[in-house]
Amino acid sequence: MLDLDQMTTHGVAVREIATTSGHRIGHVTLNSTATLNALNLPMVKRLASAFDTWADDEGIVAVVLDAAGDKAFCAGGDVASLAREILSLRTESPGTVSPLAEAFFEHEYRLDHRLHTYPKPIVGWGHGIVMGGGIGLLAGCSHRVVTPRTRLAMPEVAIGLYPDVAGSWFLPRMPGKTGLFLALTGASVHAADALFLGLADFVARHEDKAALLAAMAEAPWRGDAERDGARLSHLIEALGTPDELPAAPVRTHLDLINKTMGHDRLADIAPRLRGLADHAEPWLAQAAQGFIKGSPSSAAVSYELLRRARTLSLADALRLEYQVSLGCCLANDFAEGVRALLIDKDKNPRWDPPTLDAVTQAHVDAHFQPRHDGPHPLADLV
Repeated sequence: MLDLDQMTTHGVAVREIATTSGHRIGHVTLNSTATLNALNLPMVKRLASAFDTWADDEGIVAVVLDAAGDKAFCAGGDVASLAREILSLRTESPGTVSPLAEAFFEHEYRLDHRLHTYPKPIVGWGHGIVMGGGIGLLAGCSHRVVTPRTRLAMPEVAIGLYPDVAGSWFLPRMPGKTGLFLALTGASVHAADALFLGLADFVARHEDKAALLAAMAEAPWRGDAERDGARLSHLIEALGTPDELPAAPVRTHLDLINKTMGHDRLADIAPRLRGLADHAEPWLAQAAQGFIKGSPSSAAVSYELLRRARTLSLADALRLEYQVSLGCCLANDFAEGVRALLIDKDKNPRWDPPTLDAVTQAHVDAHFQPRHDGPHPLADLV
C-alpha cells in the first residue's frame, strides 16, 4: 500500500510506475485535499519540475495526472492568498502589482502551455470538482478522463476575474457560442457536456482508475509517442463506460444558447441572458443568475478577451492573459470578489463599476495594458 502523504512535497506526490516492457510511467497526484487541491505557487513549480524531468527521460513513455480524495481534481487556484496580498499592497503601496501574482500567473501559464505541447501522452483523471486552474491542467492533457461525478466550471465572473489558464484559446473553439456563454455565466457542466464541448475525451468510472494504472504497467510500450498515445486510448476505452450520465443541458439547449449570445455587442446580449433567469430549465436559470450576480467588469473583460484572442496562437493567448490577470489585480473587483466569497464570506461583493452600463471601454482596455519591464515574461513560449 502506497503512502501518498510520504511522497508529497508542496501538495504534490510524485512517483514512477515500472512497466513490464522496461519503460516507466510518471505519476503525479495533487494531494491537498483540505483545499480541494487548489493550486498555489509551490504546487505549480513542483508539477512543472516533474513534467520537465520526464519530458527528457527516454524511459518515461506516459504520465498520469490525478488527485487525491474523492471530492475534487482541482478547485482552481489559491486566489485567497493572492487577494490578501493585493489588499495589503493597496494600503502599503498603492498601484503596485503583486509580486506573488506576477510569479503565480507566469508559472501557472507556463505549466498550462507545457501540458498542451507535451511530447508524451498525458492522462488527466478529472474526477469530482474541476474548476478554473483545474480546467487549465485537464485541458492540456492528451487523454482527458472525466467520471459521472465530475463537475467542471470556470466561475471566475463570480470573483471578479475571467476564464484564464488558456480559456481565451479553448473557449472560442467550443461548439457555437457555448464558450462565451460559459465565460459570462460561470455555469458548470458534467461529463456528457464535457465531451460535447471538447473538455474531455473519455468517461470512465472513478473506481476503475486503479485498473487503468495496472493495465498501463502491463502494456507493451514502444517509446513512440504516437503509437503509445493510441495504445493508451485503447486501454482507457477498455475500461468501459458508465451506464448512466448526468444530463447534458449545453447540448440540449445549444440553439437557445447560440440565439442568446448572438453576434451582438455585450450590451445587446446582456438583457437576453438576464431573461433566462425565469427559464423552466434550472440549469439555464442558474447560469443567468451567475451572470446577474457576477462582476460587470469581469463580464466585459471576458467578452473583450475572447474577441481579441479568437485568432491567436496558444502562446500568444497566454501572453495576453498574463497582462489581463495583472490588470485584474490592480482593478477593484478581483480582490473584492474573493473577499466576499472566500475570505469574509458575506457573499455581498461591492463591484466597481456596479453595473454593466457603467463599465467604460477605457476601463476594459486598462486591463490589457502591459505591466512588465523588458521582454514579456512568457516571451519564450512558442
